[in-house]
Amino acid sequence: MDTSDVVTRYYVLANAGEWDAWCDLFAPDQVMDEQLAGHVEGRAKLREMMSGFPAMYTAFTNQPVHTVVAGDQAAVVSHISARTVSGESIEADVCNYFQVADSQITYMANFHDSVPFRPILGK
Repeated sequence: MDTSDVVTRYYVLANAGEWDAWCDLFAPDQVMDEQLAGHVEGRAKLREMMSGFPAMYTAFTNQPVHTVVAGDQAAVVSHISARTVSGESIEADVCNYFQVADSQITYMANFHDSVPFRPILGK
């Protein structure tokens, strides 16, 4: 898969709630700077983190709005719509940055306002 294919698959799997397959898109030594979870190194740590994801949300979609791919890098502006297990709605605009090598995500960072995520942050 090229960078565009990997990034497209990232959103397809996230929107299907297929978190194990989603984690498989990442290199074993991946690095992620996640707005809410912080700095995450390694696919095993990412998989552990994502195992709790279904317990936070009863619904979750992350729809790409604009994608730019340049070689092994991509940036995607997207919109998250989610519902927490307690029934609260979350709407947030997001920007994700990806670096891809050998058909796997080696680095990813996301950027968004944390205010819409207060229901899951407990603040």
